[in-house]
Amino acid sequence: MCHCDVTGSGHGEAMSEQTMIHNEALVPVLAGLQEQFGERILQAYAGLDCPVAVLDRGAIVEACHYLKREHGFEQLVDLCGVDLAEHPGRAEDAPRFEVVYHLLSVSNNARMRVKVGLNERELVDSVVEVWPTANWFEREAFDMYGIIFNHHPDLRRILTDYGFEGHPLRKDFPLVGRVELFFDEAQWRCVYRPNKLENRVLIPRAWPGVDRG
Repeated sequence: MCHCDVTGSGHGEAMSEQTMIHNEALVPVLAGLQEQFGERILQAYAGLDCPVAVLDRGAIVEACHYLKREHGFEQLVDLCGVDLAEHPGRAEDAPRFEVVYHLLSVSNNARMRVKVGLNERELVDSVVEVWPTANWFEREAFDMYGIIFNHHPDLRRILTDYGFEGHPLRKDFPLVGRVELFFDEAQWRCVYRPNKLENRVLIPRAWPGVDRG
């Protein structure tokens, strides 16, 4: 069941007039999504800065078309991945990854955030057909997290090189990496060698004389 909480942060009278107006504008978007997609809207609520809708990943392309056409979200400002493997509030059966879509309506001066969850090796459809700017954003999420976007026109790495192994922003990827790249003068080309760096343990320290109480 979709839980639409459009009451803001719950601070009552302390809520600013600007926030109240903003939240009133959220109701049609969330209500429209719920009416249009029903149970495929897993959760919908007014976030701290914009409305948030969590969708079944099979509905992402259709929902994005709807938001662009009916609510004027003509821009995809950003798309990113999230690895929830070590998140303290994550349930054991919850998806490990999230894809987060940050939408902007210039005409309505409104923003919205859409999320879908998925596990490793599960596919989510590309939204390049809705917003062409998703092309490089999805490639970055693939490169950094290994999230696979179905029907993407050119899904390949964009920040790491083609021979790179692994996905650097996953929680299980070593902080110092696995290999290092250097230029070999004898072979006159770039080659890999095992990384000899050791993980550093950073211990917070207070400046002398700082009150620790």
